[in-house]
Formats: sequence, C-alpha cells, structure tokens
Amino acid sequence: MLPSVWGRRLVSVFIGGGTPSLFSPGSIDALLAGVRARLPLEPGAEVTLEANPGAVEAARFRGFRDAGVTRISIGVQSFDDAMLAALGRIHSAAEARRAIAAALAAFDNVNIDLMYALPGQTIAMLENDLAAALQCGVPHVSAYQLTIEPNTVFYSKPPQLPEHDAAADMQVAVEETLAAAGYEHYETSAFAQPGRRCKHNLNYWEFGDYVGIGAGAHGKVSFPDRVTRHERIKQPAQYMKASAEQQSRIIPPAELPFEFMLNALRLVEGFPASLFPERTGLPLMTIGSELEAAERQGLLERDWRRIAPSGRGRLFLNDLLALFVGESTARGSGVRVSGPATRTS
Repeated sequence: MLPSVWGRRLVSVFIGGGTPSLFSPGSIDALLAGVRARLPLEPGAEVTLEANPGAVEAARFRGFRDAGVTRISIGVQSFDDAMLAALGRIHSAAEARRAIAAALAAFDNVNIDLMYALPGQTIAMLENDLAAALQCGVPHVSAYQLTIEPNTVFYSKPPQLPEHDAAADMQVAVEETLAAAGYEHYETSAFAQPGRRCKHNLNYWEFGDYVGIGAGAHGKVSFPDRVTRHERIKQPAQYMKASAEQQSRIIPPAELPFEFMLNALRLVEGFPASLFPERTGLPLMTIGSELEAAERQGLLERDWRRIAPSGRGRLFLNDLLALFVGESTARGSGVRVSGPATRTS
C-alpha cells in the first residue's frame, strides 16, 4: 500500500477500533513515530485516540498528549447506569464523568459518543443524558441511534427498542438540545462547538482517501483512472503473520455515485457541486436525473455551487439515498442504505 500513496501528506490520524487506550503512551509514541517516518504529517494534523471510560486509562491522557495525540474520543454511550448495563458496558456513569474530566484536563479537543433509542429508553432519559453531556463541557458530541447488527449478542436475542418514529423524535431532541447549547450540527450524528469539527471524519463524508492499518481495517485510495477500496485481514493472529496482505477492488464507475452520496449527503450543509467530479472522476450530469427527482420530492436543495439535503431529506435520509442506488449497486455491491433515526415515509 505504501508505494501507492508515497509522497502524499497526512492531514489526520485516527487510532480507533477496539480499545487503543489500553496501549501505553510509549507504544502510541512509537506508533506515531512509525507513521511520520513513512508519510509526512501536516503541521497541526489532527491525531485522535479512542478511549473507554476507566480510571487506569484516564491517568494516561497526559502521556498520550505528550506522544502527539491531539484529540480524545470517549465511548460514554450513556450517563445512566441502567442503560449502560443494558448495553453490556462495564463502566459506570461516574467513571465516565471522571474520564471526561481527566481528558479535558489534558486536551482542549474531546469528543464523547452517546447512543440513543436504547432498550427501554424514553425521551426524558435521553434528555438527562444530553444534560449530563453539556454539563461536562466537551466541545464535540457524536450521537448515534442504536442499531442491531448481525453477528452480535443483540442480533441473536434482540431487545425491545423504541419504535421507529419514537427514535426519530429522539434524534430531533438531540438536534434541538445541542443547537440551543451552541453546537453546530454538521453531520448526521456529529455536533461540534465552532472550530471543533472532526477533520478525520469530514474526510470520510467528503469521499476523501484514507489508508487503513491493522486487523480488519478498511481503506480507500483514488488514482487518476480509478477509485479503489482495500480491506485488511480480519483475524489478528492471521494479520500479524501477513500484515502486508489485503483485499483490493476497483469501485465500478456505476457504483461511484451511490458511494459518494452515501457519505456526502450525511453532511448537513451538503457539499460543493464541484466535489462530485473531483472525487469520482464523473461529470455531475451523471446523476442529473437523480438530483432532479430528489429536488421534486423536497428531499434536496441545490444551486450551481452547493448540493445539500433539505430538512425533510435529513429526516427521510433512506429515501433520499435510495434515489442514487444504481441497478448494479442494488443487485450485489453489499452497500446498505442506512441513516440514523430516519423516519418512515
């Protein structure tokens, strides 16, 4: 992979998946040194480390900062101990608060992940979670609807979740509460104080390139004549034996419009019209009829400079994205249309 991206500059590094905060600060320092030795890191690059709440990990935050980490993302999920137990989390609400305080003492850029539409959760319970998050004073909040994925405990024994429209009402509550507190809603699940948007995740939503390193990691790299996706070996033991191996495929041109829109339409402010040809290599007229259909249905707003989901389009994101699913994508690409808390039409 390295020869194909040689000379490119890194604008962000995201150390996530699993629990990377279990590594020592020295190990993170060695990892980042290895990255810098291979590819130039932009001055002021964003370097995020995911962390689970816990006293041992929180004590390491200053060491992570000294190693070069600039941003911490904490998987809080909820400030309600009953909800944490329902999710199978091993930390408590009190531990989450202590971890956030320790992170803010070492970093000025901290995100917390919250989940909503949890088993037995009501809007009042969600509002308590939001109030607790605001009381902590973090500059970035990611709020995700709980979804049941295959090959999980919940999938084999699904719990009783709030009804679909109730979950959508929860999403509206999240948006309104955080907006009133001064957070910018810039992506379907992301809310930031001014100047604190996540650069790394924005690159995903703008269909930018990224290199995935580690077991099960995914990457996307563009070339003048093609856009490719890459997947590393999933099993850690096998990955360690053959870390250089990966599965690669060229994204067929017929699938590129949907892949682009699946990401870019999550951006509340939309994207520059020029970004579509820049990132896909296709003229904007390729999706002309789809854009017109979305506009007629009130799901999309556009002018010659920018394309964005309308307020209705954000609530009915599944319907909007479905307009861009080409025949080949629908038949077998395996890409799933989804959107947190999107309403049924």
